[in-house]
Amino acid sequence: MSAGAKVIALHGAVLLMLFALQFILPAYHHGNLARIMVLASYAIGYNILFGYTGLLSLGHALFFAAGMYGMGLGIQHLGLSVAPALLAGVAAGALVSLALALLALRTTGVAFMIVTLMFAQAGYLTVLYFGEFTRGDEGFVIQQAQRMLWGIDLSDPTNRYFAALALFAASLLASLWLVRAPFGKALVAIRENEERVRMLGYDTFALKLAAMVISGTISAAAGAGYGLLFGYAGASFASVQYSIFPLLWVLLGGAGTVLGPFVGTLFMFYLIDLSSGITTAYMLIAGVVLVLLTLFAPQGLIGELRNRLWRWLP
Repeated sequence: MSAGAKVIALHGAVLLMLFALQFILPAYHHGNLARIMVLASYAIGYNILFGYTGLLSLGHALFFAAGMYGMGLGIQHLGLSVAPALLAGVAAGALVSLALALLALRTTGVAFMIVTLMFAQAGYLTVLYFGEFTRGDEGFVIQQAQRMLWGIDLSDPTNRYFAALALFAASLLASLWLVRAPFGKALVAIRENEERVRMLGYDTFALKLAAMVISGTISAAAGAGYGLLFGYAGASFASVQYSIFPLLWVLLGGAGTVLGPFVGTLFMFYLIDLSSGITTAYMLIAGVVLVLLTLFAPQGLIGELRNRLWRWLP
């Protein structure tokens, strides 16, 4: 079997496995996996910018929250139905990522990290300032009657699971297609040696701009999906920790790998879940495990598999 056929078979098998798990998982893990798939879609968006382009952003919560609030406020205050509200959330994320990219990409390295962090904090403070509409830290609930898409109740666990799977599948396949296309290979070249790419005649600013907009749009779609499927939008999703989470998920799973964001999100979610059942100091256990993984699997879980066993993994 060729490497390309192996890649398609592997990713198809993962999606088929997730589809089958809907019918056999107990309720608790069923709900967890739906949440993990949405958050993994967010990590996939982050991975395009960080893992493949080599740009370390500390402001991706801005895009996640833009999608969530673009969707949620459209339903709450404009009376939009679900489909237009989702489009509004994705469009909000795309516009915010374009605006931030035009400013942040004028910087490099640590300055880029600081600029993205500053804008994310500005977004968080904006959510708090306009608490009359956003309900600030308290957030707001999206009622069951407002979560109907073409007659399908997305608050129903089965429908919610399949909607989360659809979002994850779309994000995963889009990422797989992108990184195997010439555009994705150009992003990897920028990550490895931007100056050489520029000398070859590529417009590296335009490539990085496109990568940031694509990354922000996927992250916004995840934010809109999360708010809709789980019926809540709050300022905590715009805070710094939601910029750090996708970085951890991608590093744990393997930066620059297509399946890494999903594996990292799944691993960290259950690491914290299981640790919290043992002790109230669960973050200490999680921290020790993360340090050990960083020391002994520096390329992440999927990254190490690619280095040691399956060189064909994208």
